[in-house]
Amino acid sequence: TGGQPQPEAGPECSSAEEPGGRGGRRLRTAFSAEQISTLESSFQRQQYLGAAERRKLAGRMRLSEVQIKTWFQNRRMKLKRQL
Repeated sequence: TGGQPQPEAGPECSSAEEPGGRGGRRLRTAFSAEQISTLESSFQRQQYLGAAERRKLAGRMRLSEVQIKTWFQNRRMKLKRQL
């Protein structure tokens, strides 16, 4: 991938809550440059992913479907702000 070494995927999705059961916030996912490149090229093709495409992309990139969905939501909002 080049550049600085980064974790391949962000925090694991097993637990988004803090110990104690009170709903905490999930840690920010650190996407690798390669993952961002793949996500951006998918976004250029289509701004909205269906469930099947999201599942396929998540499996290929070793990310959760929720991470993919959230990235696309955030990317659409970024595009909207830029326009």
